[in-house]
Amino acid sequence: MSPSRDRPNILLIMADQLVPMLMGAYDHPVVQTPNLNRLVENGVRFDAAYTACPLCAPARAALATGRYISAIGAWDNASTFDDTEPTLQHYLARAGYETIASGKLHYIGADQLHGYRRRLTTDIYPAGLNMLPTNKRKPAERFIDRRSHARGYALPQVGVRTWTQFLAYDTETQFRAVEYLYGRACAGRPSRPDLGSEEPFFLSVSFHCPHDPFQVTQELWDLYEGQEIDIPQYPPDMEETYSIMDRWLNAYHGTDRIDIKAPESLYALRRSYYGLVTFIDRQVGELLRVLEETGLRENTIVFFTSDHGDMLAEKNMVQKRALYEWSARVPLIAHFPDGWGAGKTVRTPVNLIDLVPTVLDLAGVQERLPLDGLSLLPLIEGRENGRLTFSESHTNGVYAPCFMVREGDYKLIYIHEGQGERQLFNLAQDPGEWHNLANDPGHAALCDHLLQLILARFDPDDIEARLQASLDKRHLVDAANKANDVHWDYEPRFDAAKQYCR
Repeated sequence: MSPSRDRPNILLIMADQLVPMLMGAYDHPVVQTPNLNRLVENGVRFDAAYTACPLCAPARAALATGRYISAIGAWDNASTFDDTEPTLQHYLARAGYETIASGKLHYIGADQLHGYRRRLTTDIYPAGLNMLPTNKRKPAERFIDRRSHARGYALPQVGVRTWTQFLAYDTETQFRAVEYLYGRACAGRPSRPDLGSEEPFFLSVSFHCPHDPFQVTQELWDLYEGQEIDIPQYPPDMEETYSIMDRWLNAYHGTDRIDIKAPESLYALRRSYYGLVTFIDRQVGELLRVLEETGLRENTIVFFTSDHGDMLAEKNMVQKRALYEWSARVPLIAHFPDGWGAGKTVRTPVNLIDLVPTVLDLAGVQERLPLDGLSLLPLIEGRENGRLTFSESHTNGVYAPCFMVREGDYKLIYIHEGQGERQLFNLAQDPGEWHNLANDPGHAALCDHLLQLILARFDPDDIEARLQASLDKRHLVDAANKANDVHWDYEPRFDAAKQYCR
């Protein structure tokens, strides 16, 4: 579908904590993703897509607004999402779209719609300040906020279960999305009949998996019986490669006191993850099948992505929050119903915040406020080759402003601590990010250039001051909300008087 065709339907499918390197659609030889493989074969695959922040709520707020997290104050998983920030949903709703969400949004605050007309499910995590970080920024206190995340990456916490609440959540998310699509295909059944059946839709379907816990059904586990399961390899001098950010996160996640490196645990972790990735692929396949069955696919553009990745024991690290590839890189696939761009691979660095201007261009929405993201259409059309992108991580186990910039094959991570710590990697030659080139005299000019790109975009001292002020305010409000038993969780409403045969 060329960008000149107006008012297409938009289906945005999201996974959570999905690593592109562990997807058949990104050329992994074992992980089964046949539906995503077909989406890539007939669509556009972005091979250097990044999250604006490797943490759930900030990443999703950035995706929705098309702006970096420091621009909107979305610092962590307990940062309230400002209800006056224009989102993609606001723009599309104003342009006449029906905006619907099924599944996880992880919006924090009293506004749980942010431009959506309806949400078809509640959220899987609390919408309040429950995940508020401790306000400890003093150097002596940075290694005492120990959590137990690492336990969930080792036996017996990984492996086979009969069922989990997380599989249940994704099953409900899928059912509601499928129900909505079938309803759209029935004459006279849009949620606003007064607007007519020609009203285009923007539907986001957002799953929890393959986010931890890494627990799968026996059937998903058995899919990988006898298959080669990749497990991380650790050099003997691994700890010498750690940055201060790595040490903070390993203390925060507990990997400095819980051994996750046992081969049997790593095997079970990765095999379970493979199964969860295939589970997500099946959901994608059903959504695409329903679009085909109902005729909606003829005018529906599909995007598939994730909010961030997961270290999955690479470098002896777990979870997200880090700015390494396994944590910060995401899959991004675009499919157009007329085959526009089919089979194209884009290797230019892009970002989740680029989805807002891209979708607005496709929907013909010209009037918009300033955005940090850039439309992906010039890259698909081949009219643009070079651009750079950034990511940020400042709290939730990180104790100083931290940034990443990717330009071409090179990536710089900058930690605004003391005199400033730098990590420079050539990803083409060193995809595992083991060889820091920042102190190599031959790369000094490049390192300085990339650092200047970061400092031209971001003010670390201002970010630190704003974050500190935000933490102080939120700790006060959180205490009051607990005293008053205030909750912001979304409760979906279904009017039984208008359902089925009435």
